[in-house]
Amino acid sequence: KDGGFFIVKYKRAVIFANGDLRDETFAKDNVANNDLIIAADGGTEYCRLLDIVPDYIIGDLDSIEQNNLGYFQSKGSKVIQHPEDKDYTDLELSVLHAQSCGVNEIIVFGSLGYRWDQSVANILLLASSSLGDLDVRLVQADQMIRVLRPGKKYQINGNIGDIVSLIPLSGDVSGISTNGLHYPLNNEVLRLGSTRGISNIIDQLPASVEPHEGVLLCIIQTS
Repeated sequence: KDGGFFIVKYKRAVIFANGDLRDETFAKDNVANNDLIIAADGGTEYCRLLDIVPDYIIGDLDSIEQNNLGYFQSKGSKVIQHPEDKDYTDLELSVLHAQSCGVNEIIVFGSLGYRWDQSVANILLLASSSLGDLDVRLVQADQMIRVLRPGKKYQINGNIGDIVSLIPLSGDVSGISTNGLHYPLNNEVLRLGSTRGISNIIDQLPASVEPHEGVLLCIIQTS
C-alpha cells in the first residue's frame, strides 16, 4: 500500500492456453514487458517455444513436459497445481487467478481449435457472471472474440472493411444500437439462434455497439 491506496502491479494479463496458437509471431509481438503472463497447463509449451517466461503455470499439469516445467521453475515461474479431478478447466482457473491479481483486461492466446467442446466452453466462459465487467478477449492473428454486456457502449477496435459479427448469448438481446457498421441496428433485437448479426462490416471509424438488455458475443475478423 502507498498513501492508503492499493497499487495494482499489472493492468493486463496474457494467458497461453493449449489450443491452436495459429500465429506464433503475432502472439509474441503482442506481449508487453509489464503484462502478467500465465500458462494454462499445456500453454506452457507455447511459452517455451516463444521464449516467454510465465509468471504462473496453472492447471493439473497433465499436458506439460517435465523438462519444460523444471526449466520455468528455475526461471522463477510459480506453479499452482490443481488435482486432475476438478470442476473447472485449466483456462477458467487461469482467468480467475488473473482476476484475483487485479487486472483490468485479459488476452487469451491458443483458446480455440482441436477440440470443439473446449472451444465452445472457452467462448462461453467470457459470459460468466463471476467475471463481472472484466474485459476478456480470445485472440488469434486475424480474429478476436469478446463479450458485450448491457448498459455500456463498446468501441469496436478495427479497421474499415473488417467483419463484425454479433451473436446473442443470453436469449434474445434487445435495444441494440450500432454506429459505423454497414448494416445499422437502431434499438433493435437480435434473437437467440438467428444469424441476422453475422458478417456486418465496419464502414466508419470509430465504430461502436451498445446493447440495452442481454449479453452479446462480438467477433471481429480483420479484412
